[in-house]
Amino acid sequence: MPENPSPPLLVVLSGPSGVGKDAALNEMRKLDRPWHFVVTATTRSIRPGEVDGVDYIFLDEPTFLDMKDKNEFVECAQVYGNWYGVPKSQVTTGLDSGKDVILKIDVQGAATVRQMAPNALFIFMVPGSFEELRDRLSQRMTESTPQMELRLRTATQELGQAELFDRQVVNSEDHLKEAVADIDATISAEKQRDGRTPILLL
Repeated sequence: MPENPSPPLLVVLSGPSGVGKDAALNEMRKLDRPWHFVVTATTRSIRPGEVDGVDYIFLDEPTFLDMKDKNEFVECAQVYGNWYGVPKSQVTTGLDSGKDVILKIDVQGAATVRQMAPNALFIFMVPGSFEELRDRLSQRMTESTPQMELRLRTATQELGQAELFDRQVVNSEDHLKEAVADIDATISAEKQRDGRTPILLL
């Protein structure tokens, strides 16, 4: 019996900055599911502890813009002064291998992907409280106060779009494993749903 008999699923994980999407992805990798994790390209500087090609594909701006001109991204946008983009090859490689593709993307990018692949599964991660989100951003120590306040204002707007997603998952402080289990169960339920059609990217 095939390991993943139903059509591969594109799973879009989104949510405001600082909500814990990267931490959730790290836990999801430990589950050993037939999943392909998309690596986003960015022009922002690498942070301590990050690995090029694993956490992000770090590119200089001329290289990124050349790929953009060649239409090599599913979507791309400038966020907080840096470019972020999802290489089409990252998504198609996973789908072609028959694996479910896990795509972490911001809310703006999710709206673009929804137009291209409306039958994808869209999951929105929300914090246990807005105070938790503020604390997480403060602990990063990578943004200045004005930048952090901008992210918090943006987060308020993004949280207002949560209802546009198929599923909302709460990532409360010290309850990451529960959030990941919720994501895992949501993907499994969607895989078992009758009448699913294969994902097609324009």
